[in-house]
Amino acid sequence: MNISIFNKILQLKKEKNAIILAHYYQRPEIQEIADFVGDSYYLSKVARDCSEDIVVFCGVKFMAESAKIMSPQKTILLPAIDAGCPMADMAEAEEVQKMKEDHPNAAVVAYINSSTEVKALCDVCVTSSSAEKIISKIENDEILFLPDKNLGGYIAEKFPDKKFILWDGFCITHAKVNKDSIIELKNILEDVQVLVHPECEKEIRDIADYIGSTSGIIERATVSENKSYVVVTEKGILHELKKKNPHKNFYTPGATMTCMNMKKTTLEDVYASLLNMKHAIEIDEKMRLKALNALVNMHNMAK
Repeated sequence: MNISIFNKILQLKKEKNAIILAHYYQRPEIQEIADFVGDSYYLSKVARDCSEDIVVFCGVKFMAESAKIMSPQKTILLPAIDAGCPMADMAEAEEVQKMKEDHPNAAVVAYINSSTEVKALCDVCVTSSSAEKIISKIENDEILFLPDKNLGGYIAEKFPDKKFILWDGFCITHAKVNKDSIIELKNILEDVQVLVHPECEKEIRDIADYIGSTSGIIERATVSENKSYVVVTEKGILHELKKKNPHKNFYTPGATMTCMNMKKTTLEDVYASLLNMKHAIEIDEKMRLKALNALVNMHNMAK
């Protein structure tokens, strides 16, 4: 790690009254310099509630946009401005509007992994850690869930009395995992638990010992007495898992699962962004207000 730039960032952060937030999928050195590391839901709360004027969001675009929607008075910086989310891009506002018209009685639920324009058309946003609780509070018999068909399908299994209309989107990173590679590890390793993110396909979820968000996976591995785990989500989570559980063993199935967008942010990017106030997120006010409702509902219903 470049200690010099690390220290420069810490000094700049202090001078500018800034806070650095990082997702669990970020590079280890980014997680180490962050004030808070967490999943999408946790970071959205920190960004909303923090007293700092400047939020440096080390994640992908929809996360920084969500922070700006909730806190328009704050400066939200996205150090790697080209860090997007292919899943979020799979749902376009025009197509969502058409689907809403085709299902007028459905509550429209958007995974937070979605664009501002899509959030503006939705009733409520959810994260993988809050989706079940939020949908349990929705009275509509029909749920239009987008953009992730895998998270939507997982949640739908918990509400058999509701009709779920699932958008045909998915996470390209979680789609990489191979069922056979997990089974192979289970056969080799003694007393191993398989921890799976719900963005994985159903055949992967069906062989899991635990299904949950990034924070849920970390908690499960930390409180469980098992010594070995197959972790089926983006490899950045291993940094926090090993910090919290140095005497436990963590394995990834087959080819390492890497989100190239989450890995775009470097310490140099963080420094340049903070030094020059570079890559500040700007959102049209009318659009922001439309999208705000879905995020406010998310926080209120997830309590």
